[in-house]
Amino acid sequence: MSWLINHIKSLAEKPAIVDAKGSFNYADLSNQIEKYRAELDAQFTDGQVVAILSDYNFYTVALFFALYQKQAIIVPIVSSNAKEVEKRLQIVECNWVIKLQNNVLNVNQYSEETTHHAMIQTLCNAKQAGLVLFSSGSTGEPKAMVHNLENLVNSYQGKKLKKLNMLVFLMFDHIGGLNTLLNTLSMAAKIVFPENRNPEHIAQLIETHQIHILPASPTFLNMMLMAKVQEKFDLSSLRMITYGTEPMPESLLKKLKEIFPRTKLLQTFGTSETGIAQTSSRSSGSLEMKLDDPNLQYKIVNGELWFKSKTQVMGYLNASMDSFTDDGWFKTGDLVEELEGGYIRIKGRAKEVINVGGEKVLPAEVESVVLELDEIEDCMVYGAKNAITGQMAAVQVVLKEGVEEKSAKNLIRKHCKERLDTYKIPVKFEFVNQTNIGDRFKKKRLSH
Repeated sequence: MSWLINHIKSLAEKPAIVDAKGSFNYADLSNQIEKYRAELDAQFTDGQVVAILSDYNFYTVALFFALYQKQAIIVPIVSSNAKEVEKRLQIVECNWVIKLQNNVLNVNQYSEETTHHAMIQTLCNAKQAGLVLFSSGSTGEPKAMVHNLENLVNSYQGKKLKKLNMLVFLMFDHIGGLNTLLNTLSMAAKIVFPENRNPEHIAQLIETHQIHILPASPTFLNMMLMAKVQEKFDLSSLRMITYGTEPMPESLLKKLKEIFPRTKLLQTFGTSETGIAQTSSRSSGSLEMKLDDPNLQYKIVNGELWFKSKTQVMGYLNASMDSFTDDGWFKTGDLVEELEGGYIRIKGRAKEVINVGGEKVLPAEVESVVLELDEIEDCMVYGAKNAITGQMAAVQVVLKEGVEEKSAKNLIRKHCKERLDTYKIPVKFEFVNQTNIGDRFKKKRLSH
């Protein structure tokens, strides 16, 4: 039996999980895992490829660990798009699909396939559990990544027990969401799962459950500020806000620091391919961070961050491995700046760079300058076609109430002129009620 299953069992009456259905302790979780394990044993043998169609709640966590014990290859899928779900089931050659209906397992056979992709077969032969995660697919087909789940789980062993209340913001099929889950359980802390990811609902949960740690994306943190949740709810329990998944605009970090002066702000970093790295920020108001993870090596090649970790993927089921070098380094696609004292700063994604007549523009830099203006609630910079320079900087802008578009345009241009090189100044303006945000609460940069 896994150390984590034993660990959960040993924590007995300690509070474990709060979701929309109620509160559960670690004994409840341990019993539910055993119950589901017995049910699944009656349905199919160990070492099968099994999809869970659900987001986080108490019962999906119990199901996840029951399958982990059955050395299954687990495929968590949160999407509600039937075509997308079907595509993913086909890519992984899924054997079984499980939905939860009122906490009851609805188990359906999808395929009788007995020979799988070589990587999945390797896990089955070694009697080890696996995990398949999909990239967000923002640029084309989502990539199916195969993890050795045993390796991932074992990387959390030996964590100090802490009395913490943690909110899981990132989803069940996201490496960051799974990191929060495994981290929290290994520390014997309490997890709170939101019913939805609306800023008011999240703020309400922070107040009600005295949440200590909130992991979120910069986009979502800005949505919280736009909704003025800090004026409507008591958020003083927050000891730490961690942010990652996309670059944080410096001006937004400054606003967060002003609103949450006693809360530590920590930049996290990770990829679906390599897992989540341990990091430390120079200070709460700084975007400079250190990657100080004993399970991870990194180097910077031509300004791009490369990783090699003990928890990295075995490979992709449906894509080439050209983002990996022959000796196992993963090219993250993140552009970074090296700083004194071993600190680095994330500048943006290589694929999002706007090429203005040979000059490189990083959207995050321009966004940060635009967001310094009090009249602007949110913005997103992207590359638009230009007949002379090939591309130009374009910007989606959300204005504060009562601000006129014409005066805002002049204001942005004037402010950018003072702060940025000419080629970085947005040429095209689009005024919107909301910037183009994906279902993962990250900016989805347009490219016209």
